Amino acid sequence: MPKPSEARQRAILARLDKFSRFTDSNIAIPFTNVRIGAEAVIGLLPVVGDAVGLVLAGYVLVEAQRAGATKAVKMRMLQNMGIDFLGGLLPVVGDAFDAVYKANTRNTRLLRNYLEKELAIEPPPPPFPWRTVIGLSVLFAVVTGGLTLLF
Repeated sequence: MPKPSEARQRAILARLDKFSRFTDSNIAIPFTNVRIGAEAVIGLLPVVGDAVGLVLAGYVLVEAQRAGATKAVKMRMLQNMGIDFLGGLLPVVGDAFDAVYKANTRNTRLLRNYLEKELAIEPPPPPFPWRTVIGLSVLFAVVTGGLTLLF
């Protein structure tokens, strides 16, 4: 499978940033510095809300697959999703856990770190072959000069 271009990877990260903000920190709680997201609100519904949150978190995993993330990165994302899901199932404290853990933000950060490392490792373009150009120019000049003297 060919590697996605840098522009495509940046677009994926921009979508995931918006998605993570929506699901994890879109709603400010008045008179506090605490922010929660739609996933914490949906998680208030017992069991069903946590299952919906797990499905929503799957979107980040799908985007990681599209971006060409390694198996190790995707496994770490699955681990974050599992922790978020199981923590959300806990009676009473599960809703607070959902608001604090923010699995989608963690997974977006994982993918961002992976892609930034991958883009940094990309080898620079080869230097222009000046020696070859100069050598061929000298050879062409010698051949042309020799032919001019002969004819």
